[in-house]
Amino acid sequence: MAVAAHARVGMVELPANAVSGPVTVFYPTRSAPATAQRGSFQLDVAIDAVPTAASARLVVISHGSPGSPWAHYDLVRSLVDAGFTVVLPEHHADNHKDASDPGPPAWRRRPLEVSRSIDRLARERAFASRLDFDRVGMFGMSAGGHTALTLAGGRWSPSRLREHCRLNIAEDFHACAGPSVALTGGMLDGLKKTIVNAINDRKFDDPAWYEHVDRRIVAVAAGVPFAADFDPDSLRQPKVALALISAQNDRWLVPRFHSDVVVAACRSCEHLLNVESGGHGALLGPLPEVGGFPDLIQDPPEFDRSTQVPRINKAITGFFQRALAETAR
Repeated sequence: MAVAAHARVGMVELPANAVSGPVTVFYPTRSAPATAQRGSFQLDVAIDAVPTAASARLVVISHGSPGSPWAHYDLVRSLVDAGFTVVLPEHHADNHKDASDPGPPAWRRRPLEVSRSIDRLARERAFASRLDFDRVGMFGMSAGGHTALTLAGGRWSPSRLREHCRLNIAEDFHACAGPSVALTGGMLDGLKKTIVNAINDRKFDDPAWYEHVDRRIVAVAAGVPFAADFDPDSLRQPKVALALISAQNDRWLVPRFHSDVVVAACRSCEHLLNVESGGHGALLGPLPEVGGFPDLIQDPPEFDRSTQVPRINKAITGFFQRALAETAR
């Protein structure tokens, strides 16, 4: 696929309708960009511009909890430069505007929301005749990485997460408790662990296995995924081309319980990158303002964002160029 150096980026924000929830679409365009403000983010985009004919390949990005499209703009820019159209669904009640229902309830909805975002573009006049909907790529990080693993053929269960937290509450505390509470080494740590496990015993008592297949998606990249609740056997031979990106200084989703488990289990996966100096936020760019829990996604001191983020985005873009081109043959 031809690479358009520093392509102009078009952006369309589609509100919710009968087909899907809100989605944001980025794509190559010839129209002149302008600065658009979205929250604390400034984007150099051409709003509602006409797409170019070069945007035949589609990649869906699934944001993390409680994420937004804007924190993935650096990756979006890399993908658009390579000729891709990129769609980001807003995950219901698990986004920067409404974070009221994260975790397993959102994880059950998210893969279907990805599928519906593809359906939406297939019905939009500006994109329906320009895109190849038979060979779609998908990227997700964190909770979006969980979505990615599901769409790659993995199956997961809330009760598996409950058992994981019972066994590993101290070592993987933020995956089990969320970002709002932390272990400090103080005398209250034991009580915190007891309370979190008691809550999880009620919240994660569902023994069912969940999975979702969308045959249009043929290449998936999962970045720092939440993966402790997956059946590793379901990911030994993924149903699609699957690439994994891990960050060894991730303190939100400790790699040995999440990304490393998938890397060890998967026989055909490509371990695209192991970002040794990176934390959980290494795959975000630009880095958002993160409110009350900055330490979990802020970069470790040794992480050089100016060189590492472009390297990560180049690797992800290259994976989709290879995987979708190979599928096309």
